[in-house]
Parts: sequence; structure tokens; C-alpha cells
Amino acid sequence: MKARKGRVVFHIDMNSFYASVEAVHDPSLRGKPLAIAGNPEERKGIVVTSSYEARAKGVKTTMQVWEALRKCPELIIRPPNFQRYRAASLEMFRLLEEYSPLVEPVSIDEGYMDMTDVFRNGAGAEIAGELQEKMKRDLGLPCSIGIAPNKFLAKMASDMKKPMGITILRKRELDTKLWPLAIGEMHGVGEKTAEKMKSLSIETIGDLAGSDMQMIEGVFGVRGRKLHERANGYDLREVDPESVNVFKSIGNSVTLPSDTRNDEKIASTLKSLSASVARRMKKKEVCSSNIQITIRYKNRKTITRSRQLTNPLTEEEEIFKEAYFLFNKYWNEEPVRLLGITSLDVTPLKEAYKQLDLFTYKEEEKQAKLSETMEKLKGQFGEEIFNIKKTKTQKEEKKRCPKRNKP
Repeated sequence: MKARKGRVVFHIDMNSFYASVEAVHDPSLRGKPLAIAGNPEERKGIVVTSSYEARAKGVKTTMQVWEALRKCPELIIRPPNFQRYRAASLEMFRLLEEYSPLVEPVSIDEGYMDMTDVFRNGAGAEIAGELQEKMKRDLGLPCSIGIAPNKFLAKMASDMKKPMGITILRKRELDTKLWPLAIGEMHGVGEKTAEKMKSLSIETIGDLAGSDMQMIEGVFGVRGRKLHERANGYDLREVDPESVNVFKSIGNSVTLPSDTRNDEKIASTLKSLSASVARRMKKKEVCSSNIQITIRYKNRKTITRSRQLTNPLTEEEEIFKEAYFLFNKYWNEEPVRLLGITSLDVTPLKEAYKQLDLFTYKEEEKQAKLSETMEKLKGQFGEEIFNIKKTKTQKEEKKRCPKRNKP
């Protein structure tokens, strides 16, 4: 698949994500039927997700725990650990950003990547295999990848082969790969919509693609028009890294005109990227407590390094200072092809204003310690200890204690 005038979009879909993360945490679970569910001791709750070994025995998402155990008596059940899954998700998206700055998370375990520039620079579909292999090797997490000219087709493609599948879906292949699928398998079509479609004799995605758009819009409104367009392979939505909230990061990267070791060019590029990131952060009214840089070398080797900050920042100068520090610490002095800066752990300013005022923070910290000391002294010597007469001047105090340096 080559990018000329069109786009190349990847959809990354992690396979049995929660179960896979648990298997990384506890390797003894690998290759065994595993389900993530609530109240496993009491055999209550529902299955949130399950491993492919459990699915092969009939265990399904939303199934009651008792029913899952009846279908698979050897089923291992673990309660969900969302903190663990969130940490793994952040690592997953950081890995994706090594390949493209345009990464859009859509949930904890899936996201889109705009790979158009990567393909235009000569890389082919084999880069998907490299990414998939690195995800499995470095994080221990399997994924499926859909490759297509837009987000909808990429999403449909990633569902076509699981686990560890890579599927390319071109527009010229819609009649053989997409249109024969049942209408209920179309992304964006829920159970009720599928039933309503069937009442209109629309059984497959191909039936929807060939139906009268005005009729579909009349029944389903604007959403019907969008579904009709997507069934025909049209989707103009861009991959937008800023479209999410909970996983949001703000970053920019640039491929240099030529590979360079020149410190001035590198510093100038980092300053420009810092200005861009700061501008976007101010527009979104957010701050960041974690700055990450991306360095890609002539041989396409890419590294990302980040630094957790004590206090969140928003200003261009602060971002550049942290990014330049990271660059000088981790650069191997080989020619650089691409540089990127990303602000991670983004927080709305209105939620972090107390952290931003370092002076106030230190003053409050000192005040808290002072108050604690005063309370201890009061407890030992009584309230009268702080009833100091105000008639005594500093001059008199110095005469009484001439060796004191402080009043």
C-alpha cells in the first residue's frame, strides 16, 4: 500500500487487553483460560474480558461469572486492576508515538495513527509488522492492526483478523472484503440500528452502500447519511491527537531538511517545537507535568525519553529547557533525522493552579510546618507561650541579645 495523494491510517486494537496485561504481570497465566471479572470469590459479577483460550471454550464478554465457569470449569478469574491497565495503556501509546506524532487514542486499548508521511518517505506495510512485533516484545501485549485510507476502513480492517492480525483494506476491495459482512458487524451500527436496517431489507454492509441515501437519511437522520457514506468507503475525519481527554497529550515533531549533528540547528528546532507545544497548551488551557522528547536517527532508530516534573509548566522557555536537557542527556551524537516534543500528563489549568504558583506552594508548606510546631509548643508549655508583649522594640531586643543574628 503506497501513499501518494491519499492518506494511510492505522487502527491499533489491543487483543484481550486486560487479560494480556494480567499475563504480563503474572507470566504463569500465559496460555491459560483467563477472565477478568468482579467478585470472583462469590462467583458473581460479569466477565469484562477474557483471553482467547477462554473464548475458545465459550466464555464471552458480559457473561455472568457462574455461567462462564460452567462453560469452562478450569477458568482462572482475576478482579480488574484499572490502575495497572491505565499504566500499560500509557506505555502502549508512547510506543505508538515513536512511529508517528499523529496518534489518536479512542479508548484505553485502541487508537488511530496517521502514517501517511511515514509511507511517503519510503516505508511500506512491513512497518506494521515491525510495530506489532515491538509491542509484543517490549510490552508483552498482542495487537491487531488495520491499514486503510481512512479511520472507518482501518477500524473495520483491524477487526478482520484477530489475534495478532494485520489487514489492509483498500477502497477497490470493498466489494469483496467489506460489503459481504452483515450489517450488524459495521462499526457504528448498534443492535437496534441493525434491526431497523433489516426491516428495510438491508442485511449486509453492501446493501446499505447500494441503498438510496435520501431514504436512509430520512429514516436515520444525519447519522444515516454518515453510515451510508462510510459503507461506500468515505470518511474525512482526521487523526486528531487532541480529541480525547483522559489520555490527552500535546506534541509536535518535525523531520529535519537533512540529517544533522549541528547543535545550533538542533537547539533552534527544539525552540520552535517548544513554542508550538506551548501555544497549543495555552489554547487548550492546560499544563503538563511530564515532558517527552523523540529522537529519530538516520537509520530510523527512534527513542523517546521523558522527565517527570515537580511542578507543572506551560511556558515555551520552560518546555525548551526540559526538552534540551533531555536531548543532551540521551543523544548519542549520531545524525538526527526527526525531533519531537510532547507534553504528557496534561491537566486543566483550573485544576492545577495551586501547583503552578511555586512561591505560594513553598509559603504554604512553611506555614503548615510552623503551625505544626506552634501546636506542639502550646501542648508542652501552654497557650501563654506566644503572648509576647508588643511594646518592646527590635533595638531593645538586640541590646538584650547582642549576639543574635536574627530578631
